[in-house]
Amino acid sequence: MQTATAPREQVPQTTDTGHPKGLYVLFATEMWERFSYYGMRALLSLYMVKALLMNKEMSSLIYGNYTSLVYLTPLLGGYMADRYWGNRRSILVGGLLMAAGQFALFFSASMYVTGQTAVPEIQKWLFFLGLGCLIFGNGFFKPNISSMVGSLYPKGDSRIDAAYTIFYMGINLGAFFSPLVCGTLGDTGNPADFKWGFLAAGIGMLIGSLTFELLKNKYVVTAEGAPLGARPERKVEHSPVVPVQTDGPVRAETIAQPAKSFASKLPMLIGLFVVVYAAIAWLMNRDWIGALVFSAMIVAPVTILTDPSLTAREKQKIYVIFILSFFVIFFWGTFEQAGASLTFFADEQTDRTLGSTVVPASYFQSANALFIIAFAPIFAVLWTWMGKKGTEPSSPLKMAISLMLMAIGYLIIAFGVKGVDANTKVSMFWLITMYLVHTFAELCLSPIGLALVNKLSPARFASLLMAVWFLATAAGNKLAGVLSGLYPPGPGEFAKAAKAGIDLPAILNGTAQATADVAAKLGELELASKWPAFLGFQITSLYDFFMIFVGLSAVASAILFVIYKRLYTMMEEPVAQS
Repeated sequence: MQTATAPREQVPQTTDTGHPKGLYVLFATEMWERFSYYGMRALLSLYMVKALLMNKEMSSLIYGNYTSLVYLTPLLGGYMADRYWGNRRSILVGGLLMAAGQFALFFSASMYVTGQTAVPEIQKWLFFLGLGCLIFGNGFFKPNISSMVGSLYPKGDSRIDAAYTIFYMGINLGAFFSPLVCGTLGDTGNPADFKWGFLAAGIGMLIGSLTFELLKNKYVVTAEGAPLGARPERKVEHSPVVPVQTDGPVRAETIAQPAKSFASKLPMLIGLFVVVYAAIAWLMNRDWIGALVFSAMIVAPVTILTDPSLTAREKQKIYVIFILSFFVIFFWGTFEQAGASLTFFADEQTDRTLGSTVVPASYFQSANALFIIAFAPIFAVLWTWMGKKGTEPSSPLKMAISLMLMAIGYLIIAFGVKGVDANTKVSMFWLITMYLVHTFAELCLSPIGLALVNKLSPARFASLLMAVWFLATAAGNKLAGVLSGLYPPGPGEFAKAAKAGIDLPAILNGTAQATADVAAKLGELELASKWPAFLGFQITSLYDFFMIFVGLSAVASAILFVIYKRLYTMMEEPVAQS
């Protein structure tokens, strides 16, 4: 709690819309941060393949590692802000770190030489340094700016819902414009131009950080006029659970029994984590980051469920969170193909000609944000209307519908590429239509997330269960990278092999045998001599590839449709007998 008296000039000011001006400071800051993130993401996979000369499997692996860690580090950033730095300092540090990361990518891309056949080590190191800065910077920035929006208003203020709607509009505006701007500058067909896209992303992040730093003292204040997000006056007593603020009432059942000492379980949990980590790392062929994410996803629930203070009713609600978290992995594993395999598809096998102009492949990553801006109000009205009639789907049912829509989206694009050879480009209609359906899927899922976890969590485990939800998102992003690595060889790989005098399609199809020399040459070129496979299913075409996502989403959706009523019963409070 802040106790300092605010200076007179810090009395919160409102706009003609009735919202504090601080909301629009946060709006602009978040918009520029999302501009930076999505602008860089639109170029990331293309840069790795075209400038760093990585194959699609390796670039997909790195993409999955990067996006999964982006969802893990906010746990660290939230902890640091709550105990030591406060929101303000965390946002500044995070913003500057992300700007430094974008500039490191700029310098990495600046070292590209047209026609280079080998990548200098310093270019690679700058690239990974940039990703590291972005990962940790996002961790400090993201959880803290979002939590400040509600604090601008008094408790129970009816404007809070509208404030978050305005704030999330800033997210989508940044996500919409950034691929257009950074794509125009960086995705020109000349790998030497990637640097300008990264530079634009870095400048955008600096603008966002400066906006917040210059205006925070005047506008980003509480309803009473006190500075919002200042450094905590004292450290919170050591606890394995990060305390959080919630606008909802704390239920008596959640504080009736004190939690047992976390320290007594620590040796057992560490041992369990080491065993699980080693097993998963072995199964994933020493994918250390993937093992970290999936191990944490297993051990975190064990940590919670072994707490003896949990009542049977609390455990029942927690099980719902864990079950839905599991299905979230499949949603994000399919949805997050946008920055990886779907970017490869847009670049190589989509006819991007529009009149006399060729649309950059990176532009297509603006589609989701555009559709969100267009259709989010419609879905909000739809849910409200259905709620008044008592027909609004429950959260588990919305998630089942969301996964079904993901399957339909991939079925559409699979139909578009069925029977099409690797050298034929298809209409951009298929890709845009798929993104539209996937946006509908996201809008079905978005009401669940954090609100559901907050509703079902015992107060003393609120942060740890929120961490499980973020872990599920991280695991989904990691899964997205793994699945993207199954993208079948296409025109790029065939042309690369042909330059070395190798008929790669013939080798893949078994009509020609790869000699020892050819196999060695393919290894040097980082080209596979066999079609990728998934669970014994050989992927010989894009149709096969997209049908994997149809199958995963459809099966997950079908299971949820079967169990959603049971989950809804577990969520709801029993009706008191009068």
